[in-house]
Amino acid sequence: MSKQLKRPPILMPTAQEDKAITAAAKSDPDAQPLTPNQLAAMVPMRALRGRPKLDNAKQLVSVRYSPEVLAFFKSTGEGWQSRMDGALREYVAQHSRSA
Repeated sequence: MSKQLKRPPILMPTAQEDKAITAAAKSDPDAQPLTPNQLAAMVPMRALRGRPKLDNAKQLVSVRYSPEVLAFFKSTGEGWQSRMDGALREYVAQHSRSA
């Protein structure tokens, strides 16, 4: 049976303590409240995570290739999917000019 951790209760400050804390924070020149413009410019942290969105993002598809084709590209090592994409792009470029 696992041991449940008991968290200590959170003690909220009294109204008098809260006023004293707020007054001390307001009197600190290094901890001034944010201006309305600063608040409006804030962005949620999750919006900044990850890669930037691409204008022309690649699409995820499910496709079947012959074992020989997969074996060839996989034998070229890491990044074989990008090389396969490059070969297909080259094919499209060559064949769309003549059409």
